[in-house]
Amino acid sequence: MPVTADPWSAVNRRPFRSCGATAALSVALLLSSCASGAVGVQGAAGSGGVGDPLFPALGNGGYQVRHYGLDLDYDVKKRRLDATADITSEATKDLRSFQLDLQGLRVSDVRVDGRDAAFSRKGHKLIVRPVEGLRKGAEFRTTVDYAGTPQELKDPDGTTEGWVKTPDGAFVSGEPAGSMTWYPGNNHPGDKATYGFKITVPKGYTAVANGDYRSEKVAKGRATFEWHNGQPMASYLATASIGRFDVHRSRTRDGLPLYVAVDPAEAKASKKPLERLPEIVKWESGLFGPYPFSSAGAIVDHTPARITWVALESQTKPVYAGAPDTTTVVHEMAHQWFGDSVTPKTWKDTWLNEGFATYAEWLWAEHKGGKTPQQQFDALYRSKNKEVWAFPPGNPGKPKNVTGTAVYTRGAMVLQQLRNAVGDKTFFKILREWAAKYRYSNADSREFIAFCQARTDVDLTGLFNVWLYGKGKPERVY
Repeated sequence: MPVTADPWSAVNRRPFRSCGATAALSVALLLSSCASGAVGVQGAAGSGGVGDPLFPALGNGGYQVRHYGLDLDYDVKKRRLDATADITSEATKDLRSFQLDLQGLRVSDVRVDGRDAAFSRKGHKLIVRPVEGLRKGAEFRTTVDYAGTPQELKDPDGTTEGWVKTPDGAFVSGEPAGSMTWYPGNNHPGDKATYGFKITVPKGYTAVANGDYRSEKVAKGRATFEWHNGQPMASYLATASIGRFDVHRSRTRDGLPLYVAVDPAEAKASKKPLERLPEIVKWESGLFGPYPFSSAGAIVDHTPARITWVALESQTKPVYAGAPDTTTVVHEMAHQWFGDSVTPKTWKDTWLNEGFATYAEWLWAEHKGGKTPQQQFDALYRSKNKEVWAFPPGNPGKPKNVTGTAVYTRGAMVLQQLRNAVGDKTFFKILREWAAKYRYSNADSREFIAFCQARTDVDLTGLFNVWLYGKGKPERVY
């Protein structure tokens, strides 16, 4: 894949109040890398990119974000976003500069701990040079003022993500890189943080974000919605969807707050599947352990025809591109445990998200009197669908494969093979204990394999070598 760079970057000076440009959005931006230069302060330049096997330029080195405070003001008619991001981070090394991921939009001001900082742009990187170097272990606050028209992003598999314009607002999706189209951050699943959202929209519109609903205030024809996401979240799971939604607020019998926002055009078709949300949360909690977050819900939007995917597991409130069926709700809610609470360290291990959520679909089908997981496995094994065997789920190899069929279906087949090898009691114990041990953190396939092996006397080496990492259709079935 060719690598291109945006044909612009800012002049280096301090204070530097304005830096903006426009650029074509393409996957080349995701695969390029950029570095910042020294500005005469102590420490090293924070890297642009964390070496992800599939998306090496996503994320940034030298710090970990602890909290994002996003203040967004969106003019629906003009499609303009005026925003401020307050980002609290901890330096993981001595830094003289660091980088944030931000695609497009015009940055007018950057401050670090309240002091004007020099900044420049290169590709999708915002390079920040504080007045003084940052010491390892120090907590620091970066404030970025920015504005413009957020753009969509084309995924490696050809689908659309980012800030997607709808007739009545915006449909926001971040996997794998779309969050950088609407706020600056460390855009990689390995850096999770808490979030606070303050979103201002025209009166009559609703702005929905992750976590707990705090308030709605109306003044001078504008409505401001506040949300708080108190559990750590990967950047790709953040949302700030805006529209003329029908909103339904309720609680489960266990007291879990539910917030469901549905575009009126999708209300009728969504009604029955979303009414099962409390049942699904309770059922999955019985399998996987306590629900990991302080609220749940859903966002169903009436999306443009160019949106060809079905849903994204945005933390606490999956985003559905149209009315979901019940199986899709089961899948996205299973992600709250597998993907959202326990998040892969890199995109290479996304089967730990999708394989588990697909297996939850199989368990639900059996729960409702349909095919057993073994029957689902057998049907896939006999299938002539070459996509199932196109690549090993533990090693997707190419960026476009991060959402490939094998990640979902063969990922689930790995789990059925594991179940057959260790038995039901140990298997379901693994699911619950895995979700508990890595709650709110990151893990990878190597850790999952070791975790499973520690809970059985059965040698699992061959199983994972063949089913998770082996090429082609495996001959051995456990």
